[in-house]
This record gives sequence, structure tokens and C-alpha cells, in this order.
Amino acid sequence: MSLSPSLDSYAAIGITILMVLVVIVAMLILAHFVGPSRHGPVKDSPYESGMPVSTDARRRFHIRFYIVAVLFMLFDVEVIFMWPWATVFHHAATTGATIPLETGGVAGKGFLLAGMGVFFALLLFGLLYEWKKGAFQWD
Repeated sequence: MSLSPSLDSYAAIGITILMVLVVIVAMLILAHFVGPSRHGPVKDSPYESGMPVSTDARRRFHIRFYIVAVLFMLFDVEVIFMWPWATVFHHAATTGATIPLETGGVAGKGFLLAGMGVFFALLLFGLLYEWKKGAFQWD
């Protein structure tokens, strides 16, 4: 029995997800029944790379740590956006191909380069703004 062609791919994904769930549940049940069950104060204490726990895990961190983390994620994600653009731009630049737009026009390599130039200028503006605000100073 075959489903419609558009549902065949979804059926394969559904069967794969079901098999993964069955394997996960089986492994958890097997580990619960077969694995050792020794408990004690040393066994139940948190393990921190061989070091004894010295402070509370819920302590406060300075806001600079979070700012650097957010900036890293921002620029890291935006670099990910550059990868597909680079692939399309390389194809357009080497073959002279154009990309059809929804408005009915076409985008060539000049349009793609200008678009990435605007994107990169915004990135550079954001970086310079954060630099001027002192987000990278660790006094």
C-alpha cells in the first residue's frame, strides 16, 4: 500500500521518529534494570571535574558575561547567514546566472553584492556601536 507521493516522505520521517523513541525507551528501561543501583553521600554528590563544590551554583554573574554571550550569538548567527549568500553569489558570479525575484525582476551578482554590503555595513555599525558603548572593556 502506497500513500500519495507527498505523504511518503512524511511517513518515513514518522517511522524514523517512532523507531528512535522505541530505542530510547528500551535503553532507559534496560539501564534501570541492569545497571548498578548503589547510593550514598559520595555517590549522590554533584561531580565538578574532580573538584569539591565550593559555591552555590545559582550565584550572580556580572552583566558583562551576558552581554558578551549575546554579542557572540548575534555575530555567530549572522555569519551563518553569510554562508548561503556566498554559495549563491559564487554561482551567480561564475556562471552569470540570475535569481528570479517575487516582484518579477531578476537579481544578478551586483544586486547580491550590494545586498550583502548593506548587511555587512549593519553588522559593522553594530560592532562599532557596542565598542563605543564599552561592551568589550573588562575594567
